Formats: sequence, structure tokens, C-alpha cells
Amino acid sequence: MANFTVQNLANLRVNVSPGQTVLRAIQATGTDWMHACGAKGRCTTCRMQVLSGMQNLSPETAAELKYREAGRLQPNERLTCQCTVLQGEVTVKVPKPVQLPHQRYE
Repeated sequence: MANFTVQNLANLRVNVSPGQTVLRAIQATGTDWMHACGAKGRCTTCRMQVLSGMQNLSPETAAELKYREAGRLQPNERLTCQCTVLQGEVTVKVPKPVQLPHQRYE
């Protein structure tokens, strides 16, 4: 099982099952995470900024590549609804533009 830490959500640590998207793993903890399109890869509201462990994530999907080419996804960002953690550790943070108003970010 791989591990995922959200640094600016009180270092929330999430265990990610093989094949499970990062978004599904976060939701399984009961934590709210922005995802306006319903986890279909049609927007960028579920994006995360990867601080370390990018090499431990699945390859980019067509949706991520499309948004990256359009300038809506930075080189250090991934969509939580599209990627999985293949192995090891990944540390991320929630970018300010997609933070939920009722969550406490550090």
C-alpha cells in the first residue's frame, strides 16, 4: 500500500490502495476535496501541488495532458481524480485557488 500526505491539511496521511485514485482515497478518510466535475477529468478543481514523490504517481492521463498544454495545470500539479499512487510516498498540498472555504489549511 502506498502513502499520501497532504501537508497543508494538518499533514493528513492517507493510505492508497492499488488502482484507487488519490481523490477516492482522500474521500475515504471523510475529508472534503474540491471536485466540481464529479471526478471525470473535465476541470481542474481537484488539482494538487506535488511537493515530493512525483515519480511515484501514475503516468499523466489525456485529460491532464490537455490541461497542461492549455496552461491550466502547472508542471508540479496533478488531478486527484486522474492519478493513482503506484508506490512509496507522495507529499502534496492543496493550491490556494481550489481550497474549500470550510476547511482549515495551514
